[in-house]
This record gives sequence, C-alpha cells and structure tokens, in this order.
Amino acid sequence: MSAEDRIERAKTLYERAVFSGDASVLTDAERGLDAVEADAALARGRILHGRFLNERASAGSSPVEDPAELPLFERAVELYRALGDARGEAEALFWIGCLHQVIRRDNETAVPELERSWRLAAQVGDKPTQSEALRHLGIAAHMAGRLDEARERLEESSRLWREVGALPHVASNMIGLAYIAAAQDRRADALATLDEAHAIAQAHGAHAIVRHIEQARTEI
Repeated sequence: MSAEDRIERAKTLYERAVFSGDASVLTDAERGLDAVEADAALARGRILHGRFLNERASAGSSPVEDPAELPLFERAVELYRALGDARGEAEALFWIGCLHQVIRRDNETAVPELERSWRLAAQVGDKPTQSEALRHLGIAAHMAGRLDEARERLEESSRLWREVGALPHVASNMIGLAYIAAAQDRRADALATLDEAHAIAQAHGAHAIVRHIEQARTEI
C-alpha cells in the first residue's frame, strides 16, 4: 500500500469512527500512518547521508554530520519494530551502522548494528539490505586487518548484488576487493579486478564509481 493510500485510508477510518461510533478502527489508521512516518524518516535520513557523501567527495574532507540524520534512522527502527516490519527494521539498522562507520569512523558501534541488520535481512530474504550490511562488515574487517574475512564478506555481498541485478554495487565492492588483493601481495589480481569493475561501471553510467576506480589504480 502506498503512502497516499495509507493516508486516504486513515481519512476513511476517521469518518467511520465518527459516524459509526466504532473508535477501534482508529488503531488501524494509526498503524498505517506509522508506516508512512517510518518510510519517510528512512528516506529523509538517506537524503542527509547522500548529501554528506557528496559534500565529502567535492570538498576532499569530511563535512560536519547533520544532527538530524541519526534520530531519523532511530525513529524508523522504532516504528518498524512496533509494526512488526522486519524488512524495514533491517534496513534502518543498516543505516544506523553505516552512519557510525562512515561518518563517525566508529566501527565498534557500527559492527553490532550491521550484524543485526544482516541477520534480520537474511531472515526475511531482503538481499539488497543483506548485501549492504555485508559490504560494510567487510570494510570493518579490512580496517581491522582481517583480510580473509573482509574478502569473504565482500564476495558474498557481490554475489547477492549479482542475483538482484545491481551491478554498479558489484563494481563498488570490487574496488574494496582490489585493495584487499593488493594488501595480500596479489597486485595482478587487484589490477584485473579494477579492470572488470571499470567495465561494469562504465556500462552502467556509474561515473562516481569510475572515479573511485581511477583513484584506486594510483594507490595500488
């Protein structure tokens, strides 16, 4: 049901409660509006996160965190959990973990959130959220020097992205896999991985990923 449908249903249920005297239907109306609020909070938080990433890319340094971002994701988790929407909760948990890792550089806080997101997404068969959580768990393992674990996480993330046809995500993961290969003294593998990533990114118009690939070439 779309947000517009949920809002229209809330109006209908309000009228039923007023004219029939059956106030019990208002609970259903409230749940529908809670779902709308959860979706909007998650979407708004993602917008703020995207703005942070774009500002960082253009400035070359990390901008100031928007203080509204984390409360939006936390509100989404709260609402999805109350609604019994495990898929939505898993996605919101991922974004909390992502914020702690990417913006706050705090993997100690991020990893438990990412692991909860991954497990919950796996339970409901949400492959995109599984893939996102695995990618960032791989990043955390890489940063901690656990290269085999990092490679395993990123490869599994890429497998899931391929299953849903999200190849730009695969290309993005391959950049991380190239860095891991280089760290394991597999430079030829690293460069071959970047070549494949570049072909995928170019084919799908993923210009930002192409720029990251070019940067990786200079560093490997």
